[in-house]
Amino acid sequence: MPSSSQRASGRPPHVARKRFGQHFLHDAGVIRRIVEAIAPAPQDVLVEIGPGEGALTRPLLARTRHLEVVEIDRDLAAALAADGVKVHVADALKFDFGVFPQGVRIVGNLPYNISTPLLFHLLRYADRVRDLHFMLQLEVVERMVAQPSTPEYGRLSVMLQTRYRMEKLFRVAPGAFRPPPKVESAVVRLVPLAAPLGCDERVFEKVVREAFSARRKTLRNALPLNPGDYAELRMDAKLRPENLSPQDFVRVARRLGSGAR
Repeated sequence: MPSSSQRASGRPPHVARKRFGQHFLHDAGVIRRIVEAIAPAPQDVLVEIGPGEGALTRPLLARTRHLEVVEIDRDLAAALAADGVKVHVADALKFDFGVFPQGVRIVGNLPYNISTPLLFHLLRYADRVRDLHFMLQLEVVERMVAQPSTPEYGRLSVMLQTRYRMEKLFRVAPGAFRPPPKVESAVVRLVPLAAPLGCDERVFEKVVREAFSARRKTLRNALPLNPGDYAELRMDAKLRPENLSPQDFVRVARRLGSGAR
């Protein structure tokens, strides 16, 4: 079913491209809830990732004076540019979001096939962003906000929870999209934390990545710590990586980065 903007322009519906993971949002009620959650003000600088047919783009444009979009599909980008939208034709996974001013707000219905690597890519700009609002696969959102010692808790949980305060806002059924995905979706809000990470970022990233590549092993076998380190950290070496909190991983990275071996 064509969107209202397509009917107004006379353009035929865009054929979703599987290689781009395209599922076009068309449910007016869901769109309204997303815009209300973002609550854009006229002075806000907004960047939308993967605007598709512009279902979210146009209601956002009605609320703010400065909206730019990042779209990899040249046909969709051309249609949006023809409607007066400032478009960056680019792969969001490689795009430099540092070109936008401090306090930028990033939104989007992210392609599910690249959502996790894209979240990791955006981490490097966390100190420049005011907030982020994304539609994602429900399973990914549940991993993002998962608590330690739960099946969903893992590398993504730790990496994001040390940089953002996150909130799952609401679920979205497959029928809200064209074509409908095979999974449920959810909208999530991410707000960067004011406090710095508190350890060397490269050490932290390496510790978390290697720990969860061996998540079923005990800490003794999953972390590069000496026996005395566990006593200093007051940490049980018989636990598994999934039992540690995000701040526990920060403490481990700080210990490794301090050179106190």
